[in-house]
Amino acid sequence: MIFSVKKISIVIIKNSKKSDQKINVRKGEKMLNTFIQALSIVKKLSLLMVLTVLCANVYSKEVTLVHDGLTLNANFTQVDHWQEKPVLLITHGTLFHNASELMTTLQELFSENEISSLALNLSLGLDNRHIAYDCAIPHTHKHDDAVGEIGIWLNWLKKQGAKNIILVGHSRGGNQTAWYASEHDSPIISKIIFIAPQIWSTEYAIKGYKKRFGKNLDIVLNKAQALVDDHKGQSFLNSVDFIYCKDTKATAEAFVSYYNNDLRKDTLFVLPKIKKPILIFAGTEDTVVKDLGKKIEQMSPQDNIKLEVMDGADHSFRDLYSEEIVDFSVEFINSTR
Repeated sequence: MIFSVKKISIVIIKNSKKSDQKINVRKGEKMLNTFIQALSIVKKLSLLMVLTVLCANVYSKEVTLVHDGLTLNANFTQVDHWQEKPVLLITHGTLFHNASELMTTLQELFSENEISSLALNLSLGLDNRHIAYDCAIPHTHKHDDAVGEIGIWLNWLKKQGAKNIILVGHSRGGNQTAWYASEHDSPIISKIIFIAPQIWSTEYAIKGYKKRFGKNLDIVLNKAQALVDDHKGQSFLNSVDFIYCKDTKATAEAFVSYYNNDLRKDTLFVLPKIKKPILIFAGTEDTVVKDLGKKIEQMSPQDNIKLEVMDGADHSFRDLYSEEIVDFSVEFINSTR
């Protein structure tokens, strides 16, 4: 959009009387100032109109659906003709939400590359949840609940007309995404991106529980498993330490789901079962998912896995690391592999 402004000359006619000359000068200055102010307004309006045109093809809105009596919500950022382009289905990490810094940054940067995305909020057993889980609220959610909710949102995207879905998951959400992908080889899923996905072992869980809470995991887990075996899985464990929450309440089945030795909670275990092209991001300074890059390199080679190790990145991949994730991901998404 181009605005053309013609040059305006202001001529001050000389008068034999000095008073008349002064009046004409003042008039000329006033006209010039008025013109400059008008030109400034035009420029601002022009810039606003240009920005509006540039941004008009990106839309962001909350979408909801009902599942098992709970309202699920997600943030849908879409570009024009999004059904004809790749769309990402993004799952956040442990007890978090889709308005976290990493999630919002990814959606914004991907939209700048003409890629739409649906960033879901896992319900964690709560109706229409939008914020980080409050440890004071009793925990009834299970780790594998997310696997089902990923499938629900994928079907929702499919019904909206999506034809090419890329699954994306961060941290625990990465493992839950991997779990889903390993058991649902849907043709609508073209590729999968993992950002520091969770790895798991019983030994790791026992050490982590002891370090965080100073208690033996086996004692609590055995108690919870006994209740589940006795068909009392929905009974609450009171004053229990659970995930990041100290002295909270959690059902026996919730505790078992997060701490039992189900190897599907280990992303390294399920990766060989996924046949779609995979891109994995690991950070050298990640203290949550430690040495992920090295552990993947030690696995049996898989032709469908591409690993990007980011020097200096921690578990949150803030600032420039987020931009690098998007740059690598866009190249991966657009590749023919």
